[in-house]
Amino acid sequence: MNEEKKYFAHETAVIDTPCKIGTGTKIWHFSHVMSNSIIGESCNIGQNVVVSPKVVLGNNVKVQNNVSIYTGVICEENVFLGPSMVFTNIINPRSAIVRKDQYQKTLVKKGASIGANATIICGNEIGEYAMVGAGAVVSKSIKPYALVVGNPSRQIGWVSEYGHRLEFDNKNRATCLESGEKYRLKENKVVKL
Repeated sequence: MNEEKKYFAHETAVIDTPCKIGTGTKIWHFSHVMSNSIIGESCNIGQNVVVSPKVVLGNNVKVQNNVSIYTGVICEENVFLGPSMVFTNIINPRSAIVRKDQYQKTLVKKGASIGANATIICGNEIGEYAMVGAGAVVSKSIKPYALVVGNPSRQIGWVSEYGHRLEFDNKNRATCLESGEKYRLKENKVVKL
């Protein structure tokens, strides 16, 4: 750990300047953090990750190996990005046409998890504590606490803040078996009680 910088970067990592990297963050082999990006405290950036210019990662974001995070992406705190998942930032890319002025924003809200090999199409929001299944292709915004799978992704249920599937009773109430947290389903939205 570099005492002056208060974060760890493997000797093969490339860190462009300027950028901001929080205390306790770890950046592993062959990863590239580009200029003007912001990475919060206690993040883990796995091997072979690209963090493009102006990306924002909140505190305690976990980025697994081989992830590309493109300009326009904002991840709030406690987000999990699974191995080899990818974001996009242009709806209609063409090699011969420069569209850098058309980057679209993608917001991943706090506590959300995105599974391995998932693709997040730009311009969408992943709600708080949502769970995107491995290999899913997200082409529209995801509600908080939603569990989505498939290509194109579709919602198949709800999850707790601990990531466990919620089973609602006839009064639209559910309890997370691991944490004991209680939830209510109201107007097709989950509310933590």
